[in-house]
Amino acid sequence: MYRNSYFHYQWNPMHSYWNTNRSYNWNPHYYNWQNNNRNSDYGSIKLQDYGARPFVVNIAQASKQNNNYRTALWTGKHIQVTLMSINVGDDIGLEVHPTTDQFIRIEQGQGLVQMGDSRDNLDFQAMANEDYAIMIPAGKWHNVTNTGNTPLKVYVIYAPPQHPYGTVHETKAMAMTAERNY
Repeated sequence: MYRNSYFHYQWNPMHSYWNTNRSYNWNPHYYNWQNNNRNSDYGSIKLQDYGARPFVVNIAQASKQNNNYRTALWTGKHIQVTLMSINVGDDIGLEVHPTTDQFIRIEQGQGLVQMGDSRDNLDFQAMANEDYAIMIPAGKWHNVTNTGNTPLKVYVIYAPPQHPYGTVHETKAMAMTAERNY
């Protein structure tokens, strides 16, 4: 059925360009990771809130580059992506989001994940490290504690957004103060 498809065999003048020239830079927020040595420092991504514009990023690189406790990377109408760096022995902080589902992906480090129906009953516990994903349903109390010897680098997806557009909290203390005022 697809073998005789009109588009399958059509030559497009851009076809050879797209397949041979990987340095196209038509997106003002495009980061050309192929021109960097993957074993060295990846280069630098400008860490700011790009929402709600189209945006493509190497999320692992951005997560590892972030040294702030929390940096909003993309805030849209229905979701938000933030980067977090949790110091050794520190935690995200026990919290609950009544109407917001949350996804956390660990890019570097390891941590203890705890969840439960109340702040005094965290009956779910699991260890997680690099490449692990944590899904937190709305209304669940949760915390992630860095149990490793390096900063815990994660990215978090909130649906709907949890923090104001452009949020940057350099430290956990700054984040707690801002959240009390917000």
